[in-house]
Amino acid sequence: MDNTSIAFIGGGNMARALIGGLLQAGHPARTISVADPSETARQSAAADFGVRVTDSAAAALDGAEVVILAVKPQVMPAVLTDLAEQLSGSPLVVSVAAGITLASLERALGDRVGIVRAMPNTPALYGAGMTGMVANAAVDRSGRGLAEQILAATGQTLWLEDEALMDVVTAVSGSGPAYFFALAEQLALAGERAGLSPAAAAQLARQTAFGAGLMLVESGLTAGELRMRVTSPGGTTQAALESMGQDGFERLVERAVGAAVRRGRELGKH
Repeated sequence: MDNTSIAFIGGGNMARALIGGLLQAGHPARTISVADPSETARQSAAADFGVRVTDSAAAALDGAEVVILAVKPQVMPAVLTDLAEQLSGSPLVVSVAAGITLASLERALGDRVGIVRAMPNTPALYGAGMTGMVANAAVDRSGRGLAEQILAATGQTLWLEDEALMDVVTAVSGSGPAYFFALAEQLALAGERAGLSPAAAAQLARQTAFGAGLMLVESGLTAGELRMRVTSPGGTTQAALESMGQDGFERLVERAVGAAVRRGRELGKH
């Protein structure tokens, strides 16, 4: 994969996360190009990553073996219209736009084009990403392997056979980092209100989030098992968790994920 030519259409946060992960995994910057209409985005990508940048999708696509569609779902239809006229050869197309279905991509690009729909998340920038993937019938074993190699450079990958579950992947892991950030934010604020300095509260919340995540990944135990190990009967943790339960914590999370799933499906209808 080291010399695979990759064209990013869109240079926003997700593209940056993927590019950063690829470079950290040893993929050469000279094989990566980024097309974005924003001069600021282009300058930032060139300065931060040393990749080739252009305001022309056609220029980025020239010679590309893999095309990664990293634009907002709302502008994807216009982007696909342009790409359909400019695609040449047989590049593998990988879309990381939430809610955009394989059927929508095939209608624009043709069902003979190998297309992978992927949902990475922003921790990909640190090699700690999680990406769910599904492919159309035109993607063969080697195409799947190439897509997996690219996205595995940014963390873990998971193939799905049922595309309907991609909206759930988006809701759980694609949007998921923001849920944890929101919890850490509120935990720090609660610490401040209880008397800690802002700096101390932020440090405690930040390192606790890091340590808990590391335990969850490295221990081999489920989240439920770890929760039980931390929770002593009649102790402070039990008191806090019981308070969360009384406030409907379980239902709150279920509603939040459900809202994200519904929004993903709405985006896929446009």
